[in-house]
Amino acid sequence: MLKVVSNTTPLITLLKIGHLHLLEKLYSTVIVPQAVWQEIEYGRDGLYYTDLKALPFVQVQTVINAEAVEYLTDLDQGEAEVIVLAREIGADLIIMDEETGRSYAQHFGLTLTGTFGLLLRAKQEGYIIEIKPLLESLMAKGVWISRRVFDDVLALAGEK
Repeated sequence: MLKVVSNTTPLITLLKIGHLHLLEKLYSTVIVPQAVWQEIEYGRDGLYYTDLKALPFVQVQTVINAEAVEYLTDLDQGEAEVIVLAREIGADLIIMDEETGRSYAQHFGLTLTGTFGLLLRAKQEGYIIEIKPLLESLMAKGVWISRRVFDDVLALAGEK
């Protein structure tokens, strides 16, 4: 079984479009560090909130080396914990969208994908039929996607 660690933004993005279940379909289990779980909990009163601890495919895990997290000063707590936890457990993949976090992950030799990569894989594996309506739904819910990225994702999905 793959060890997959997710940051907050991909989880919230998937919640907004009602497709958090794709994580279970694609990876069976997804690990989130304590800080990511807490970031989701801060939105407890929000429209898209889901109790991650109630989902059987989500494991909330605590970082062992909290001191290592403090060295990643350019990152927020969730991003830093994703990277440290991924290194501690020998993760096969991290899911992260933020550019600075992705740069750090690449520096540490971690394999990563983002929300759009996840959606592309879900389409390839037949879990979703089209990506375009999902991107449009995200934009309607206030998620900014540049025209170039929108077009690039659709081209990669064979929808353009």
